[in-house]
Amino acid sequence: MSRSAHPAGPRHADVLPEGHYTAPPADLNALDPKVWADTVTRNADGVVTVGGIEVTRLAEEFGTPAYFLDEADFRARCRAWAAAFGKDADVFYAGKAFLSRAVVRWLKEEGLNLDVCSGGELATALAAGMPAERIAFHGNNKSVEEIERAVSAGVGRIVLDSFQEIARVAHIAQSMGKRQRVQIRVTVGVEAHTHEFIATAHEDQKFGIALAGGQAAEAVRRALRLDGLELIGIHSHIGSQIFDMAGFEVSARRVVQLLAEVRDEHGVELPEIDLGGGLGIAYTSDDDPREPHEIAKSLTEIVTRECEAAGLRSPRISVEPGRAIVGPTAFTLYEVGTVKPLEGLRTYVSVDGGMSDNIRTALYDAEYSVALVSRTSEAVPMLSRVVGKHCESGDIVVKDAFLPADLAPGDLIAVPATGAYCRSMASNYNHALRPPVVAVADGEARVIVRRETEEDLLRLDVG
Repeated sequence: MSRSAHPAGPRHADVLPEGHYTAPPADLNALDPKVWADTVTRNADGVVTVGGIEVTRLAEEFGTPAYFLDEADFRARCRAWAAAFGKDADVFYAGKAFLSRAVVRWLKEEGLNLDVCSGGELATALAAGMPAERIAFHGNNKSVEEIERAVSAGVGRIVLDSFQEIARVAHIAQSMGKRQRVQIRVTVGVEAHTHEFIATAHEDQKFGIALAGGQAAEAVRRALRLDGLELIGIHSHIGSQIFDMAGFEVSARRVVQLLAEVRDEHGVELPEIDLGGGLGIAYTSDDDPREPHEIAKSLTEIVTRECEAAGLRSPRISVEPGRAIVGPTAFTLYEVGTVKPLEGLRTYVSVDGGMSDNIRTALYDAEYSVALVSRTSEAVPMLSRVVGKHCESGDIVVKDAFLPADLAPGDLIAVPATGAYCRSMASNYNHALRPPVVAVADGEARVIVRRETEEDLLRLDVG
């Protein structure tokens, strides 16, 4: 057998190594507020509630698996980010984390802007009434049709990602008789402490134009020469799920150095700098994310200090939190189907969802928490692995967790912090039906993205 070929069983152990779990918590019934949405609690009967509604009632009404989003928590986080940065900065919610028309309306009402990275996200934003001037359009390979729609709609900024895109956007804008506001995305040579697939500022990856070798400086020259473009600033994004601000400090220093070079060469001080997003959230109790006001203070001080050293006026700062807003506000509710003890190893707990509603564990080796939510239990902890129902050995939702030893089929368990990227990256693998997203607030629940049906699947299969 070739060394690159391996049976599914042995390879499972290689891909998902053992030993990532810690000691069991003192109380399996406790819900760490750092991990769960603000209104999540247990009532006197031991049933977990969100927005004042028991999860057992939610399961009966909406089925499982399903994502339940705490609307009050989402809105509060929007307000916290807006207040932290104030009127002299801009907060753009990163729509790729999770986007729906309801979310767009909440953003609009709470005063946040929105960044999109596809024609579909742009269509959702416009359909829900987000003013085009409050939209930023990202992407490393925007199609001509997407650019035309963005320019025609009047989006507030397009983030340019390549030399070809500089010329493409300029040509389209000029042909429409417009001058499009743009930023140039640069890669600053900073690799955040994150997974390889979500680190975005080292040179060997697809995003941005490198500072190294003078490429970013050349991009600025080209953009300033083109009548169809109004270059308003520089954009940088260093990765995702970041807790340490050191990477932002290095990034800001290098971006400000580019601003100084632009001033010296062209006599222009670009008025804006976008430091991207990527701020981490607590998926487990071991994670320690920063609060928005701490992040705002740190980033503002970094940029101000570097600009003073370079003799520049401080530019208007913008940031792009997505996960940091929506991630903690939702959990995924599952029903336990089978419980399979493997003596001397762990117990496999199979649920009615899996990698089709949360691919992040398989894709990024992400870690999650999990809790029994339909009741309390005084049983001893058992080391568990929560897995899905898909025909795939890597179909794992929570790699290592402790659940009560009396867990049984029919129990409801929930995985918190699934608001970001889970529904956005959901699939129809094995022809699974993507779950609904249900917003809960003040004792009421309503579907904002409905559950797929078999009719939906067959409608696309023109056969």
